Amino acid sequence: MASSVATDKFLCNYSLQIWDHDYADTASICSPDSGTTLRYIDLRDYDHVVVAVAAAALTGNGPTKLEIVASDTTAFSNVVVVKDSGAIVCNALAEWAVEECSAEEVQHLATTYNLRYVAARVTCNHAADEATVVYIAHARRPHDAITAATNAL
Repeated sequence: MASSVATDKFLCNYSLQIWDHDYADTASICSPDSGTTLRYIDLRDYDHVVVAVAAAALTGNGPTKLEIVASDTTAFSNVVVVKDSGAIVCNALAEWAVEECSAEEVQHLATTYNLRYVAARVTCNHAADEATVVYIAHARRPHDAITAATNAL
């Protein structure tokens, strides 16, 4: 019999987001539709962010680089690289890469802009490669239902 206990400790303290990433160009912000809709984290509400990428559909060698980038706008027109994985090999469905940063680290890199938004920027080997991007962000002020039980768009 399954447990009837409503455990909600992790999901009240962390935002968990899992996104499909369809390759747009050589290095593109996480997007399910080749750059039209960008997926990002607003650091107003979070103090630490973890970004992971894994190959989802391979035509080439899959993701070859993972970066955490920051911007002052949700359009990501002014981008500052916060973390850079360097060259990675995710050419099998069981391989992934992970990067982590803090809000303080992002603000330290801000010179001209108020870097409020962070996102995964993924470089893939082939235009038909697809990846899964995971964001885990720690809430500055934990509350109930930070992460929804389901997300049907």
